[in-house]
Amino acid sequence: MRRLATLLGLITLSPAAFAGCFGSGSFQTCTDNSGNSYNVQRFGNTTNVQGFNAGTGSSWNQHSTTIGNTTFHNGTSADGNSWSGSSQRIGDTVINNGMDSHGNPYHSTCNSYGCY
Repeated sequence: MRRLATLLGLITLSPAAFAGCFGSGSFQTCTDNSGNSYNVQRFGNTTNVQGFNAGTGSSWNQHSTTIGNTTFHNGTSADGNSWSGSSQRIGDTVINNGMDSHGNPYHSTCNSYGCY
């Protein structure tokens, strides 16, 4: 979940973490202002992301597949631990559930009023 939030933050190009990307809609390579980089590959309803943290030399990955209104995520964090989860969209609400890379379950519900 943290990796997903980080990726979404980079994609929205917040001023604190600007990412310059090049490539096509199906494959992009991006680098942020701290030298971190990631590759995004899209094929149909599947997205794969491979990331590299410049400061630590560590890498991470995320695989996401959308089926209907639910996206299933899994990956490996920079410390080498696995994580998995799902995000289900119902109207303007997204329900997130899963297990983080430290084995802790997480749950959040997000809508136009925020997340709880």
